[in-house]
Amino acid sequence: MIAIRPIRPEDHSALLALWRRTAGIQLRPEDDYDPFCAYLQRNPGLSLLCERADELLGAVLVGHDGRRGYLHHLVVDQPFHGQGLARRLLHQALAQLAELGIHKSHVFVLGNAEEALGFWRAQAGWSARHDIQVFSSTGSPE
Repeated sequence: MIAIRPIRPEDHSALLALWRRTAGIQLRPEDDYDPFCAYLQRNPGLSLLCERADELLGAVLVGHDGRRGYLHHLVVDQPFHGQGLARRLLHQALAQLAELGIHKSHVFVLGNAEEALGFWRAQAGWSARHDIQVFSSTGSPE
């Protein structure tokens, strides 16, 4: 039986292994254990893990800023692609955000992550934005 449950800090090592073997996922220092735990604490119960008999099938990190939801690292392990697991994770994440009054969400997808781009293009209600540019900072003034 496939179950979806909230991600816990002790899931970090298994998730890190999943992210490392998944094309299109780029890991950053923010994916290390301490920032990961801080993210879970700031967004309690929102990030989701999909498993069967303690076997990790997929996951998504979910958070919000009070106005918009943000999805990170929506991944289903390659052997389980095509079973609708990513859509299940996505729908549950959006339902949880809606319960908090968050009705608009964003996801950032690397431009060379073709499989991920194809997934998001195929999702009803999601569209690529062409009216904005994303700028990032490490917080260090130079």
